[in-house]
Amino acid sequence: MKTCLCWIFNGMGLPDAKKWTYDTGGHGWGNQELQYYTAQRPKNARVENGVLVIEAHREQTFSSAYSSARLVTRTKAAWQYGKIQVRAKLPAGRGTWPAIWMLPEAQPLHWPDDGEIDIMEEVGWDPNNIHASVHTKAFNHLDKTQKTDSILVPSAQTKFQVYEIEWTPDSIHASVNGKPYFHFANPKISRKEWPFDQPFYLVLNIAVGGFWGNVKGIDTTAFPARMEIDYVRIYQYQP
Repeated sequence: MKTCLCWIFNGMGLPDAKKWTYDTGGHGWGNQELQYYTAQRPKNARVENGVLVIEAHREQTFSSAYSSARLVTRTKAAWQYGKIQVRAKLPAGRGTWPAIWMLPEAQPLHWPDDGEIDIMEEVGWDPNNIHASVHTKAFNHLDKTQKTDSILVPSAQTKFQVYEIEWTPDSIHASVNGKPYFHFANPKISRKEWPFDQPFYLVLNIAVGGFWGNVKGIDTTAFPARMEIDYVRIYQYQP
C-alpha cells in the first residue's frame, strides 16, 4: 500500500507553522557560510503566488553580510523510507548554494555519524549542475569519501524541476524529472556505512558562500536570490 503526503503552498504570508520551523543563526554552519538564517521573516521565507519562496539578501544581519532562511520539518514531520519529491526552481548567481536535503530526527545530532541525505545541491558558480550525495561516518566530505554524483539540468535556474530520492532499507536512488543519476546501495556492514534506518526530516535552504559556494567568489549583484518550491510530496510504502 502506498500513501502520499502532498504539501502545496496556497495563500500569502509565512510558511505553515504546523509543517515548518526554522534553523537560525550566522555561525558559518560548519562550512564557512556567510548568511544569517532568520525565522518568521517574510523577506527571507514566504508563500506567494502558489509557491514557497526562500530568498537570500545582501544586507547586514547581526554579524553577517547576508540574510537567508533554512526551513526544516524537524519536530513537525519525519520519514523513514519512501519516495521524497520536491519540485523547485533554483537561484542564479555566483555565491549561492541552494539545497534540498535531509537530516535524522534523533537529537542531539552527531554528524556525519548519524547520516545526511542530499536530494539536491547546486552552487551558483557551476550553474545547472545538480548533485545528490549521502554522508556517513565512513563516507563524508571531510574525508573526501562521500558518495555523490551529478547531472546537468540546463534549465534548473529558469524552470521548475522535480528532484527526487527513493529510499529503501537496501538503497538510496536520486533522480531529476524521473531520470536516475545517483545510486547508493546499503553495504550491510555497519552503521558507519549505513545510518539510514531511522526517521529523517526535510531541510530547504539557500546558503551564501561557504567552502563550496565561494570557490569562485560571490557576485553581489545576484542578490536578492530566490529558490521557489512548488510542492513537496512524500510517498511511503506500507504493508
